[in-house]
Amino acid sequence: MIPESKKIEIPVGGKIITVETGKYAQSAASSVTVRCGDTMLFVHCCVSPEPRVGIDFFPLLIDYEERMSAIGRIPGGYNRSEGKASDKAILISRLIDRPIRPLFPKGYRNDIQIVAQLFSYDQQNQPDTLAMLGASFALMLSGVPFEGPIGAVRVSKVNGQLVANPTHQEADKSDLDIVIAGTHDSVIMVEAGCKFVTEDDIMEAVEFAQEEIRKQCEAQIQFAQECGVQKQEFVNPYDTTELKQIIDETAHDIIFDAYHNFDRKYRQDKLDEAKKLVKEKIEALPEDHYIHQIMEETGIDFVAEEFKAAEKKIMRAMILDEGVRADGRKPNEVRPIWCEVGVIPRAHGSAVFTRGQTQILSVATLAGPGMAQELDGVDPEIKKTYMHKYIFPGFSVGEVKPLRGPGRREVGHGNLAERANIPALPSQEEFGYTIRVTSDVLESNGSTSMGSTCGSSMALMNAGVPVKCMIGGVAMGMITEPDREPVVLTDIQGIEDFLGDMDFKVTGSDDGITALQMDMKAKGISNDTLRRALAQAKEGRLHILSKMREVITEPAKDISPYAPRIYTMTIPTEDIGAVIGPGGKNIRGIIEASGAEIDIEDDGKVTITSNDKEGADIAINMINQITFKPVEGMVCKGKVVKIVQFGAFVELAPGKDGMVHISQVCKERIDTIEGKLNVGDVVTVKIIKIDDRGKVSLTIKGVTEEEAQNCK
Repeated sequence: MIPESKKIEIPVGGKIITVETGKYAQSAASSVTVRCGDTMLFVHCCVSPEPRVGIDFFPLLIDYEERMSAIGRIPGGYNRSEGKASDKAILISRLIDRPIRPLFPKGYRNDIQIVAQLFSYDQQNQPDTLAMLGASFALMLSGVPFEGPIGAVRVSKVNGQLVANPTHQEADKSDLDIVIAGTHDSVIMVEAGCKFVTEDDIMEAVEFAQEEIRKQCEAQIQFAQECGVQKQEFVNPYDTTELKQIIDETAHDIIFDAYHNFDRKYRQDKLDEAKKLVKEKIEALPEDHYIHQIMEETGIDFVAEEFKAAEKKIMRAMILDEGVRADGRKPNEVRPIWCEVGVIPRAHGSAVFTRGQTQILSVATLAGPGMAQELDGVDPEIKKTYMHKYIFPGFSVGEVKPLRGPGRREVGHGNLAERANIPALPSQEEFGYTIRVTSDVLESNGSTSMGSTCGSSMALMNAGVPVKCMIGGVAMGMITEPDREPVVLTDIQGIEDFLGDMDFKVTGSDDGITALQMDMKAKGISNDTLRRALAQAKEGRLHILSKMREVITEPAKDISPYAPRIYTMTIPTEDIGAVIGPGGKNIRGIIEASGAEIDIEDDGKVTITSNDKEGADIAINMINQITFKPVEGMVCKGKVVKIVQFGAFVELAPGKDGMVHISQVCKERIDTIEGKLNVGDVVTVKIIKIDDRGKVSLTIKGVTEEEAQNCK
């Protein structure tokens, strides 16, 4: 018997999103099916019955999975199975996580896992915002103390009109592609890739999205009521009031002094001193004291947790009451910046960007089109010709940490810097290289992704990539308290990110924005504050760009001598098979002889990538020989391969000969060819006739001096 299910339909952007529950995965705490068009996801939520012991964070785990069967394909690779999550899947997992995480009460430590599975994809209705909406629905139906719901919508501008949840095709044509998530009355997360749009364009899209988000939130509240969900009440079971008092009495003045001295080492030494005094005070308490009991029972270091809260209170009060930040800056000041380019001798392009105690080394590498990254995913995009890799080693923060592959944070930061620079790149027709930039974090104290954006832009220019403009980026923060005007911070450092309420990254040129990423620790931001943050970010970005221009102002006139050169030619499409040869024999021979990389497209465009011109010339000549077609009046060089009584046969290309009659060898009359031509001679000839059977007649004496000089 089919179980009874409940269904709700939500209109978004002229389409209908259908959410259904009750039919599948009933062992999960909650499960929903989300569908728009033929894009369909299953989203499941599981909750542990008890809090996890020994952790001081909220254990939320988000997994987004794509099935290749969603587009009717079998995965590539030896095992023909889905492997580790793609970068795109990781980015969508982060998209789901970021607006949800701030909406759980402090002290809630039950494990929650949300799994979003894409089982059908029409390659038009994009799945990421549907997965975000499905996750919120699943949380609302699970009954956990989720302080949502949230809604999520993508916005693009098509033919001058804002469109909610555009198709892939519509978003690709738009200068604006932005995802906004929020609650009924505020924005929590923004993620955008843009083509030099203004701050007003961003605000227009946000305000447009909020109308759609409100509809989604109202639908979720209604649906949860229809399903009879009883929301759990959560009250933090551990009272740390006495611990807060001990810290305040013992360490407040030392922490206050530490934060009012702008030397980072002095501050750290004073904080260590304060922590030691607090620890001694706690250790002196009786063994059966409540503080010892709750730490032993939970495995949580409440002392460290509340000490950090005391730091947070003092740092935030400095900003709100005194207008002074932890390093002495005013709210809108950027840290000192210095840059340099061309620092790596053999790299095709390199740059170091240093801002305060954040330092990035970016290195650009150029390669032929054959090195483009092939994407084995469900999206319409099948390859990338620009890649950015972000690397965050432990030494950048003074830690001992094994070097491993990129985690979710690294993938997200690398993708942000990648999207930031893409609008400034030349088209493949203008610059046919595949480009890879790596950004190594050498030192980190806030906003390494924005440092990577700046370093990448300068490395590309140093490499001679003809970018449209320079791209810079800045990270904004916010400090807010109830009934107080929020303070927006420019160029936040690590402690302001950790103890603040917002991390808002904005990239772009002098004229417009290319990428955005906003995350909140508070439960949202008002539109007025967001507008102010965008304006302040523009001021910061322009200042940073001016500092970058002190080192480099335009792309290098030529690419590095160590970079490969690209040559292009076009052959008739019917000759593609001949150039490739049976089983690839011919093209392998060309590659072996020339050392060049060769790529042939379906339209007959041939791209030859070589580190030296000699190798490129060999490849071009060999391809020309294979595709050679004689035409009357053509002048070319050939090798004499056979002498006969009445003339000589000249090889014009492999397997393609023509004959020079004895009368066409010299201007004067000769009776024999001997002494005039020998087998192996290279001669310049002109095609004077091609008969019905394809036989080619040549002349040597009919070639003018000018034609001979122009013949290569």
